[in-house]
Amino acid sequence: MAKNKKFFYCTKCGATYGKWQGQCSACKEWDSISEEQETHNQLGEGGAKISFVALDGKQDLPERTTTGMEEFDRVCGGGLVDSMCILVGGDPGIGKSTILLQVTSALAEKIETAYISGEESIDQIRIRAKRLHKEKSNVSLASTNSMRDIVTTLDVANPPKVVIIDSIQTLYYDGLDSAPGTVSQVRYCASELVRLAKKRNFVLIIVGHVTKEGNIAGPRVLEHMVDTVLYFEGDRGHQFRILRAVKNRFGATDEIGVFEMTDMGLSEVHNPSALFLNDRQENVHGSCVFAGMEGTRPVLMEIQALVATSSLGMPRRSVLGWESSRLSMILAVLEARCGLQFSNHDVYLNIAGGIKINEPGADLAVAAALCSALSGNSVPNDAIVFGEIGLSGEIRSVGQSENRLKEATKLGFTKAIIPHRNSETKNTIQLKTISHIIELVNLFKND
Repeated sequence: MAKNKKFFYCTKCGATYGKWQGQCSACKEWDSISEEQETHNQLGEGGAKISFVALDGKQDLPERTTTGMEEFDRVCGGGLVDSMCILVGGDPGIGKSTILLQVTSALAEKIETAYISGEESIDQIRIRAKRLHKEKSNVSLASTNSMRDIVTTLDVANPPKVVIIDSIQTLYYDGLDSAPGTVSQVRYCASELVRLAKKRNFVLIIVGHVTKEGNIAGPRVLEHMVDTVLYFEGDRGHQFRILRAVKNRFGATDEIGVFEMTDMGLSEVHNPSALFLNDRQENVHGSCVFAGMEGTRPVLMEIQALVATSSLGMPRRSVLGWESSRLSMILAVLEARCGLQFSNHDVYLNIAGGIKINEPGADLAVAAALCSALSGNSVPNDAIVFGEIGLSGEIRSVGQSENRLKEATKLGFTKAIIPHRNSETKNTIQLKTISHIIELVNLFKND
């Protein structure tokens, strides 16, 4: 017999509690706790016995369907796989609906596709398609918020091969006594859509809203349900957009695809390194080129630093595109191990192009930009820098150094400042290897 149980959950992060409280202890939001009924059915006997198989068995590689957009296929692991479930998140207005409409239109030339919107009307989608010159594409459109209607439409023998749901926070199931976008509605609608995609063997792409912290809104279990989680990043003040994979059961994680926002929609950028360095000026103090890795792709980007004398009791520390805590650590190491003084200076750090760096291999490039800005001596224009800095000032090696150096050579760089342990390379680039941060500081003192 079913037993009803009351519980309280946070509408922001999905944390559950046994009783109501004013503030969620998980996400620190106030007045976000709501009450809900949970039904538990007692599990009886009569289940089927599970059959086990050997780990060393025949494996069939999944067939992939390419979308025609190489950058999107790269992030997905080489293309779309049948019954694959993808969750796409990003800030409002960043271009999620635009890129998915472009992908759907490209796929519609060879397979049946469907675009279901709970946010926009049919006319609004048609206006966007006309702006993108995709109005002649054979895409099936629908506008509804009813989860029951969507399941009834898709639970057929021959559903569309690719289905777009825009967005999961707008759907509702009338069997739940809660508003669209709440934790219970998002969790139930997502689980039903994923179950249906696996059952009917079609590709499901779900759009998800994000919170002010940048995480996908709703319960965390939403990201566990799907096969692939993609984040659409970028500053709306820049034309660049980054599609980043943070989870992928069919490919590498942390893979990125680079796009440029134009009047015709999002266009692919096949050589992002050249684009990010296109406006770089020569002999500028505080500028340094970092050779980073985004998944399997090497990307060169410019790190800019500005150090100015401060009259404030607590100098400013402003960071764009990098972790502020990581900058504080680099400044502390330079002061404690090298004797440099930043305590009476304002420090500004920016990753040009609006891209975000997540790897510690950028430590050495950030330190080089800071030393250049403080000393007034510029980093050589034809040099790239990468390496991780430890708290004692040692320079630690980073992975895939060969790919980083190959990318730098391809773009015309002839010098590299790298960790000593990364010196074994077949590349013809001129190497300057260092093992301690003081060696980097001395490069600017002797310049």
